[in-house]
Amino acid sequence: MPGEYQSLTHPFGPLFDGESRVLILGSFPSVKSREQAFFYGHPQNRFWPLIAALLGEDIPLREDIEAKKRIILSHHLALWDSIGSCEIIGSSDSSIRNVKANDLFLITSQAPIQMIFCNGAASYQMLKKYGQVPEGIPVTKLPSTSPANAAWSLERLTAEWKQILQYL
Repeated sequence: MPGEYQSLTHPFGPLFDGESRVLILGSFPSVKSREQAFFYGHPQNRFWPLIAALLGEDIPLREDIEAKKRIILSHHLALWDSIGSCEIIGSSDSSIRNVKANDLFLITSQAPIQMIFCNGAASYQMLKKYGQVPEGIPVTKLPSTSPANAAWSLERLTAEWKQILQYL
């Protein structure tokens, strides 16, 4: 029921392979992402248009998860979230409580991750407060692609997110 806390465990695993060099972390999947069982499923989230613009790819259709996976993996990226389980109301990052972090070593022990970028302040704060960052891997906070971050246009987001390209 909307407006009530739900105790949830992250419903899907990370996306990476043995060549992933940059890990992009969200906070916790939105309701739409949980329904799709894949990252950034909300139609107003600018993540996929942003990634397509940065990497010179076509914007994948919302429901085309295989195309999204191909884009991420072919550019040596990895996707996951800072939070493995929590209590949350809907998709509201500000409501998150009782956090258990995802274990980033699952990825960093199998991929040559050089840099971690957090998609927004919530991801960054949750990682710093609850997570363990593998030694020697820097973490940078980027502005959120969420529709709640309306102050940032897609063009402005793209300009700020361009820094990931130096690691690819």
